[in-house]
Amino acid sequence: MALTAEELIEIERLLADAGAETSCFVELSRRFPQLAWARCDASDVADQPFRQFPRFDLHLLDGSDHCVQITADPARATGIVLAKRNVAR
Repeated sequence: MALTAEELIEIERLLADAGAETSCFVELSRRFPQLAWARCDASDVADQPFRQFPRFDLHLLDGSDHCVQITADPARATGIVLAKRNVAR
């Protein structure tokens, strides 16, 4: 099931909160169980993020073909990689 525009807006709204912490991963995966979720450190992902937020980079996953890949097309996205950025407090 592909990511809808409404889902993407809600995900972006939650991640834009400057206080968003790692616990938001649990909340997002609870709210959107139809999407595949992965989390990692931002330094583990070489691809440009779809969006950047104060504490996270958001990458979209396309799992529609044989191999999962990062995509910039929300209409092809079947999952999310949430990459935590190192930020000074």
